[in-house]
Amino acid sequence: MKTQETTLSKRTILLMAVVTGVIVANLNFIQPIENLIATDFAISKAAVGTLAMVTQLGYAFGLLLIVPLGDIFNRYHLIQFMMILSIGSLVLAFWAPNAAVFAVATALVGITSVAPQIIIPYAGYLAPALQRGRVLGVVLSGLLTGILLSRSFSGLLGSVMPWQYIYLLAAGIDLVFLIIVHYRLPQDARGHQNLRYWSVIGMLPKLFTGQRALRGAAINGFCLFGMSNVLWSTLAFYLAATYHLGSSVAGLLGLLGIAGVLAAPMIGNLVDQRSPRLTISLSMALSGVAFVIFWGVGHWMVGLILGIILLDLGTQFSQVSNQAIVQSLNRKLSSRNNSVFMFSYFLGGAIGTLAATWAWTHAGWLGVCGVALAFLVIALLGHLVIGEPEKLATEN
Repeated sequence: MKTQETTLSKRTILLMAVVTGVIVANLNFIQPIENLIATDFAISKAAVGTLAMVTQLGYAFGLLLIVPLGDIFNRYHLIQFMMILSIGSLVLAFWAPNAAVFAVATALVGITSVAPQIIIPYAGYLAPALQRGRVLGVVLSGLLTGILLSRSFSGLLGSVMPWQYIYLLAAGIDLVFLIIVHYRLPQDARGHQNLRYWSVIGMLPKLFTGQRALRGAAINGFCLFGMSNVLWSTLAFYLAATYHLGSSVAGLLGLLGIAGVLAAPMIGNLVDQRSPRLTISLSMALSGVAFVIFWGVGHWMVGLILGIILLDLGTQFSQVSNQAIVQSLNRKLSSRNNSVFMFSYFLGGAIGTLAATWAWTHAGWLGVCGVALAFLVIALLGHLVIGEPEKLATEN
């Protein structure tokens, strides 16, 4: 293992970005193969949408109950322990003989795949204050890369092999990176902190109510990630109904998110040098325009492609900006602040998934776009009432 470095090397930042992407990918395998799962288990589209929601909801509660442990325990060991549990959950998802067991497995996949949200505040903790936005931008580009490649990985493999093997392959890949993390991730010099778990958990509501910037980031993250999941949880259904296309195309469309990946370091620099309030405004504008395009010309493939690019850019603007805000608040509370923010973030994703699949069943694509509009209205209200800081704190 490596000892903690006084500054983060490019190799260490890259390692954190890649591992973050590899682990977070576990959450999104289900989205492009929902039709395959529904057929295999003989369940409805609404039911398989609920399974996708269970994964996001499990992740949200993992963020709330597990990520704060990063402020108590050695993060080097905690990250590896959670990776081991995640590998076990993926194997259970591969083996699941019916929808009930798969529901349990996918909830466990969500709960145990929280290591990225321990890595992110760890990177923010190690990064020099004036470079925090850039470092977080790189690590979060790994997060977004994992999300978009997971959809491509899942969609393409689901078209050539039984979908269950996607989870087995993912477990094998995670095992390889667990070994790399063991030898290459920097050691956490803080060691064990003299804090009680339930006092740490009990502090989370106070952090939310006592920090205006955290409330604003949590509400914006809730809405913008909810909007993202509104699309991705129904895209496979829309492609099948409108274009008569399958999971492989849904996976390939996920690659359009490369625009957000490439933009992440630039967004981080913009947050550092200008204002998170500006970049949050851009996130809402991009996401809102994306759904106007989906509603107006989504029945043409060029409109669908353009909308996906804009939506992924909007999601990335929101994620990088909000993480920079959250990690600038208090280094000693970084894991707890991140837990509050990411719980809200993935709770929004879970609600977006559930609401969008319900809207698709009852109102089709128009209903899906209506759900996204509701999220955007809430985001705008939060932006106007709570707002974001004009500048990030450089000392905390």
